[in-house]
Amino acid sequence: MKKLKRILALIGALLLLALYASTLVTALMDSPQAGNWFKASLACTIGIPVLLYAFMLVYKWTKK
Repeated sequence: MKKLKRILALIGALLLLALYASTLVTALMDSPQAGNWFKASLACTIGIPVLLYAFMLVYKWTKK
């Protein structure tokens, strides 16, 4: 179980780094849709970790 948690944490960290990189790339793009892509990327960068944390809390509460 501990090994699985470490693997999932590593995947989550890599996903977060990819989101940061995509936010940076969309901020530097010069196209008509760049603003929309930047907003979506920024929302995902903030929203996904918050949702994952909320899911972990709910799982912890319901497991007991």
